[in-house]
Amino acid sequence: MSDYIIAIDQGTTSTRAIVFDHSGSIVSTGQLEHKQIFPKAGWVEHDPKEIWDNTREVIGQALSKANITRHNVKAVGITNQRETAVVWDKNTGEAVYNAIVWQDTRTQEIVDRFSADGGAERFKDIVGLPLSTYFSGTKIVWILENVEGAREKAEAGDLLFGTTDSWVTWNLTGGVDGGVHITDVTNASRTLFMDLETLQWRDDILEVFGVPKSMLPEIKSSSEVYGTVHTSSLLREVPVAGILGDQQAATFGQAAFDAGEAKNTYGTGNFLIFNTGTEIVKSQNGLLTTLGYKLGDDAPRYALEGSIAVTGSLVQWLRDNLGIISSAPEIEELAKTVDDNGGAYFVPAFSGLFAPYWRSDARGALVGLTRYVNKGHIARAALEATAFQTKEVLDAVNADSGVPLTELKVDGGMIANNLLMQFQADILDVPVVRPVVAETTALGAAYAAGLAVGYWADLDELRANWQEDSRWEPALDSAERDRLYRNWKKAVTKTLDWVDEDVK
Repeated sequence: MSDYIIAIDQGTTSTRAIVFDHSGSIVSTGQLEHKQIFPKAGWVEHDPKEIWDNTREVIGQALSKANITRHNVKAVGITNQRETAVVWDKNTGEAVYNAIVWQDTRTQEIVDRFSADGGAERFKDIVGLPLSTYFSGTKIVWILENVEGAREKAEAGDLLFGTTDSWVTWNLTGGVDGGVHITDVTNASRTLFMDLETLQWRDDILEVFGVPKSMLPEIKSSSEVYGTVHTSSLLREVPVAGILGDQQAATFGQAAFDAGEAKNTYGTGNFLIFNTGTEIVKSQNGLLTTLGYKLGDDAPRYALEGSIAVTGSLVQWLRDNLGIISSAPEIEELAKTVDDNGGAYFVPAFSGLFAPYWRSDARGALVGLTRYVNKGHIARAALEATAFQTKEVLDAVNADSGVPLTELKVDGGMIANNLLMQFQADILDVPVVRPVVAETTALGAAYAAGLAVGYWADLDELRANWQEDSRWEPALDSAERDRLYRNWKKAVTKTLDWVDEDVK
């Protein structure tokens, strides 16, 4: 029987285990959703125990569907929702609080406190990130300051922090029985604590935040053997050999290994990553500087990133909160019932606006409404919001890099929506390209793990696996493109300055 690589994709809405073969094709998938917990407006949490329980179950599902055992699996790769913070007791293995999700905005007061001395870009030259509720550093501070006994336990060296890659890896390799406490450079670069040049935690920044260094995982490359799966697992003794944050994993899965290559992932949010090679490019246009990947002892590769908070989750909101559709795929059919947006623009600033604005005071707005507008127009406006936000980010990438992108590789759940993909090509005025294997996030993690154990020889072998599935060419008149985008920019201005002392 053949050998395979298994990837664990611990995402915002679900956890999946996917078995890949040598061609990069999917053999089988196990998937379970986990609860989205909203204790207050702006608060988003997950149950870490549920995530770990689901991880174990989906591994079993994937192995069973593929009719294979651990003996056929050469390595495990892990990819994850990046900034979501878990803090747990290393002695009991239990989380001291729910995971605080990357979308959560409760830490704005902490951000304001640290911004008072030096502004939101106080540490940006070192870590590549502005102070924001988005990143995990402020979430750790909130837990230490608000969970009873957490500060004392942390100071005593009893608490561990990790993004969900660390949580899954620690449990997978044994948990309280010798679990490995690590993360990779891509996830570490999303904490606000890692120096982009040295790839090490910054003691001076940790001191400002009041976070004990003993809580933090050891920073490793994205592709090396970190340890083996514990004997209690179905995958016992299989090497855990690759970790990449989800957006970097998708870029790796798209074989965008070289400077100047890029991809855009359409998921809960949208994330455009532009590879800048071994050069650290500091954005002048509202983008993040981040780690792209690091393979073993090779030099790190860097990237510019445009992070958009709400895209696919806007479709979920129309389904779950308003009941306009009963399943996410229905939005395309509903949007097709009209020829255009009817003058309606939907700016989904539910968590403020991320790139390129970084405005935490923004809130969502549906503008341009008349009696003519119906639910078809609203569905279309929701889809168009994803494309407009992507254009804003791509404009920033082009300005920072000085090299205009000539085509956009896409992946993620929303790329099945042909109406959206055509409008994306129209509004960008560049071709949009979808690969045969759309599950590029899990594929990237599999690639990183497979490289570490010699399952794949090198990057050229991975490039050869990439195949184009569909391509959309721009077909919109330039004057109409300009008019739509101008109105979108006007709509964005209506969302700003909403949150103040009276509105939280």
